[in-house]
Amino acid sequence: MANRFLYLPSLRFSNTMQILSYNTVAARPRAIDVSRTLLIPENSIERTRMFFRKTRQHISIRALREWQEYEEAVKDKDLARALSLLRDISVKLQDSSLESTAPLNVGGGGGFGSFELQRDWEVLDACLNADDMRLVGSAYVFLKDRGRLPSFGKCRNIVLEGPRDITPTVLESATGLEVSKLSPKKWGLKGSSSVVLFGFLAGVSLLLNQGIDIRPNLAAILVLTTLDAIFLGGSCLAQISSFWPPQKRRIIVHEAGHLLVAYLMGCPIRGVILDPILAMQMGIQGQAGTQFWDEGLQNELAEGRLSGSTFDRYSMVLFAGIAAEALIYGEAEGGENDENLFRSICLLLDPPLSVGQMSNQARWSVMQSYNLLKWHKNAHRAAVKALESGSSLSIIIQRIEEAMASKG
Repeated sequence: MANRFLYLPSLRFSNTMQILSYNTVAARPRAIDVSRTLLIPENSIERTRMFFRKTRQHISIRALREWQEYEEAVKDKDLARALSLLRDISVKLQDSSLESTAPLNVGGGGGFGSFELQRDWEVLDACLNADDMRLVGSAYVFLKDRGRLPSFGKCRNIVLEGPRDITPTVLESATGLEVSKLSPKKWGLKGSSSVVLFGFLAGVSLLLNQGIDIRPNLAAILVLTTLDAIFLGGSCLAQISSFWPPQKRRIIVHEAGHLLVAYLMGCPIRGVILDPILAMQMGIQGQAGTQFWDEGLQNELAEGRLSGSTFDRYSMVLFAGIAAEALIYGEAEGGENDENLFRSICLLLDPPLSVGQMSNQARWSVMQSYNLLKWHKNAHRAAVKALESGSSLSIIIQRIEEAMASKG
């Protein structure tokens, strides 16, 4: 704006009524007396000051309105609109240098730079309803390019050195756990469900001994449970069991494992679903689910091939939930759906993997994920705490980045 009105390359007023002009020969600034050179009255200089001040305020108000539109798009879970607005705002902020000069304070912080730092993360909260996973990936790339996600994809090319043939003995020596501790348990075989089942049967026996016949009620419950398992994937029973605090925390630990490994491997996360009913509505089998996207996997499968590195990365994310439970609790209970998905991918290969090859790849993947989570235990703990408090995806990712910045 200075060039337009005073025809100088740069203009800055000081208390001594001097400005900086450029010596076109020497190409260096020199101080000149305003009153002698330009003969600008003092009141004109004051009006110019006021003009610049009002111009900044006008731009600040306009930028604030754009941020409000962006927040509305995030609230509406409109990722395409939110990302488009965020890109436009970023360009305008860079062009007008508002990040360093804007006088507007928001929430007691600095200028628009600090305001922007708080708000641009929120674009991740609009990812959950996005149908186009490439758009989700674009949101992560945008934030990474802006320096917000330094740990995203940090471990994409990190694989432990050692043999590819992982026997149960090798797995136990690497993790300190028997293979059985790293395998999902069927309901009725896992520790928590065994206690519940034993207590239920003992209660029924006691009531029958007291002359109270509850067998008709039990028949109705059995029918409802069967219908839930067939038509709803067991989501109703899962919803009830998720209210039990120990079970709820175990689910969160499991999903935090998926989330962290996917993030470190550079797979954009669409969202983490902890509500079994919502998970069922979104097509997720089981009590909960973490939705992530691997662009390399999708592209290669579309071409009818699958490279070893892509398959390894995908397998590690799939088995990260089992690895997280084993790391925190000493054994895994959940993860049956993860194993089923892994088998389905193995059968898509040409030629398909044999049962022995599947088992070896599963052991290799869970060992890799276990050690990756062990190295970044603080980041996993931060993700668990954020999920427990019901934080949004943007807050969870921020907590992971903070933990990674302080030794992971």
